[in-house]
Amino acid sequence: MISGELLTRGTIWISIAAYAVGCVVFAAAWPRSDRDRWVRLAWTIGCAALLAHFAVAFHFYHSWSHESAFVDTARQTAEVFKVNWGGGLFINYAVAMLWFVDVVWWWVAGLSSYRRRPWLLTLLWHGFLVFIIFNATVVFKDGLARWAGLVVCVCVCLSWLAVSRQRSLSTA
Repeated sequence: MISGELLTRGTIWISIAAYAVGCVVFAAAWPRSDRDRWVRLAWTIGCAALLAHFAVAFHFYHSWSHESAFVDTARQTAEVFKVNWGGGLFINYAVAMLWFVDVVWWWVAGLSSYRRRPWLLTLLWHGFLVFIIFNATVVFKDGLARWAGLVVCVCVCLSWLAVSRQRSLSTA
């Protein structure tokens, strides 16, 4: 039987990896229609894995108790920042909700609607995701997880720099 720890860690790393792959593909010089199809699939898998991560974490670690998750988040925050604050749990809820809305928007409203949103909104959204991934993997983890998280964050940031550069060249 697969342990709760393996499921919890595995689902979050699948989420992070799928998002990172989506970012790299988004920056690739492929035909737009092919690229968009693969990016949407990667980000959908990433979002689904994040929701699965929440479910298995709540099941195996918190017995479906928000209070337990809040207390555990506060404990982890106190270990790193010496501040007993569980509010990061609400930030995690916001990430899951916003990512779900983002993915649904792309699938339901279609690519043209998704692509028409303001570029600043796109940058803010993905900047927020990178910030969350950095904190989850580099700030709150150590060892191999920290180094893997750092590599992922650097790759994602370089991907978004490439996308921004491509965008500025195409509008110039």
